[in-house]
Amino acid sequence: MNKGTMKPGRPMGYEPKRVPPPQNIKDIPRYLKELLGGFFKRFFYIIGIVWKTGPWILFVMSFIALFQGITPVIGSIISKDIINEFQTIIKIGADEYGDFISSNVFFLLVFFFVYKFLRQLISTVNHAVHRIAGEKVVRQVKLQIMEKSKEIDLGAFDLPAFYEKLENANREAGNRPISILSQTFTVISTVIEFISYILILASAPDLWWVMIIIIIISVPSAIINFIYRRRNFQYMRRRSKERRQMNYYSDILVNKDAVKEIRMFDLADIFIGRYKDVFAEYYRGLRRLILSENIWHISVGILANIANLSFFIIIAHKVFMGEIMIGDYTLYTGAITSLAACVSTLITNSAVIYEGTLFIDNLISFMDEKPTVVSSRKDPIIVKKGVPHTIELVNVSFRYPGTDKDILKNINLKFNPGETVVLVGLNGAGKTTLIKLLTRLYDPSEGYILLDGKDLREYDVQSLYSLYGIIFQDFGKYAVSVSDNIRFGDIHKEATEEDLRHAAIQSNAHDYISNMPNGYQTPLMRIFEPEGAELSIGQWQKLAIARAFYSDSDILILDEPTASLDPMAEQDIFNQFDNLRADKTTIFVSHRLSSATIASLIVVLEHGEVIECGNHKDLMALEGKYFELFSTQAKRYIESND
Repeated sequence: MNKGTMKPGRPMGYEPKRVPPPQNIKDIPRYLKELLGGFFKRFFYIIGIVWKTGPWILFVMSFIALFQGITPVIGSIISKDIINEFQTIIKIGADEYGDFISSNVFFLLVFFFVYKFLRQLISTVNHAVHRIAGEKVVRQVKLQIMEKSKEIDLGAFDLPAFYEKLENANREAGNRPISILSQTFTVISTVIEFISYILILASAPDLWWVMIIIIIISVPSAIINFIYRRRNFQYMRRRSKERRQMNYYSDILVNKDAVKEIRMFDLADIFIGRYKDVFAEYYRGLRRLILSENIWHISVGILANIANLSFFIIIAHKVFMGEIMIGDYTLYTGAITSLAACVSTLITNSAVIYEGTLFIDNLISFMDEKPTVVSSRKDPIIVKKGVPHTIELVNVSFRYPGTDKDILKNINLKFNPGETVVLVGLNGAGKTTLIKLLTRLYDPSEGYILLDGKDLREYDVQSLYSLYGIIFQDFGKYAVSVSDNIRFGDIHKEATEEDLRHAAIQSNAHDYISNMPNGYQTPLMRIFEPEGAELSIGQWQKLAIARAFYSDSDILILDEPTASLDPMAEQDIFNQFDNLRADKTTIFVSHRLSSATIASLIVVLEHGEVIECGNHKDLMALEGKYFELFSTQAKRYIESND
């Protein structure tokens, strides 16, 4: 059994491995190998996502890419033949050419419009496939992120770096994967088209050199694209904080829970102003990046257009000298234009694919996170339920990830079966953190916790969680029905109306639920349903307590379960808990120390340390911190009643 210091897992804020630039000429092969290796890893990750979504997507897109690569060349050849036929007709005369209906021109025109219809049909199908595939891929990625979120350690949610990673991953859950795949198939179809036009120019008299110059001219454009795609990626990654700030400032003005204070304190203009300030800083760098890239593209574009003009003049001169026909002129100039467009498309799309795979690194990084709150055994222990349990903390200290300050320091406690334990202390004393350790939402930084004599880390995590019926201080408010809000206390239990009603009666929630329009089936919050009911904080708290009553748990843990209730309602709840717990261990936090009088063990925490321990009578006789807190609170109650 491992009882030593816990080793922290990999921090959520880590950066994916970067490829170091080459240090000299000999280092270039290593650099290209690592760069391309990273690219293909990311690319095949995307292929894997789409394959999981539906293999048919890849097959359909492959067919469309092949069709779209061949058809532009076919169209150019048909157009060339039609124009050459017309030139022949003009040269020999229509009377000698023959009947129009049976002529080559007529059949070429019919063939040309069949070709046009097929292109339009495939384009329509392509658009539909992209929309359908896009929605399905988004669903697949979102589900992967949601499934992964189930595993991630709770400690991750305490780190700003985690939210950066989560924001980046969620952003990629949009159309990035299907967009990259679409661009890839566009590259494939463009390569087919590119090769076809090269063959056309290679067959032309004295024009083979044109394609070489076009390729040479495209090199600067390719370099610019790849440089700025990486710069754009790096900028977006560095500015994740600003994007999250903008989202926060824009969302808070429409947040139902915050809108009351924002209106009353006139805070709207402050948040609007802060949004503008953050956007201005974010936009300034982005604008500079965009303008710089486009200035370079314009410069290269001028050079490319001068070269194309020269090519057109040379081909026109060949027509003028009678070396080629007019239809050939349209074919060759069209081939040059298309070849230049193909090169541009290949460069642009390859750069976009490269940039997209860099962004997919965010998703891969998120999905590669390994939870550390797992069982330390290959065969985890399954918790025995329905039996008394002992909990013991041995030299337990804890600090939150990314910090060096101990929130809890050298805690040694033992909770015996059937005990009612109350954690007492001022805000920040470490009470809630201690509960998170007891339930293994976190692992201790030092020391260990025993459940029935065995380290918590040896148990199956989900089995361990099922042991506890818990109400957190920041309990959940779910925009679902009343019955679902109660049923969430134990989703593995078959829900019956009797059980739901019994739990609500015990938490004093049944009366107000009965007065709702649809009773236990009433939807809560007006987020999705116009008839949704809005509850007061006290009503929500009673519903959270009903969840604890509904769950059939061996250990009850209540973190400020009655903070929003009046003293009378609080006393009723504690009476109900007293009946419910029977011989179960109960641990609760409450600032109203009158409730501590029923406890068999009171633990007083201060600055993360246990300073007093005992029952109410013993601690009052000690006249220490507990005596001070209890007497101060009792005096305040007496004075308020005078």
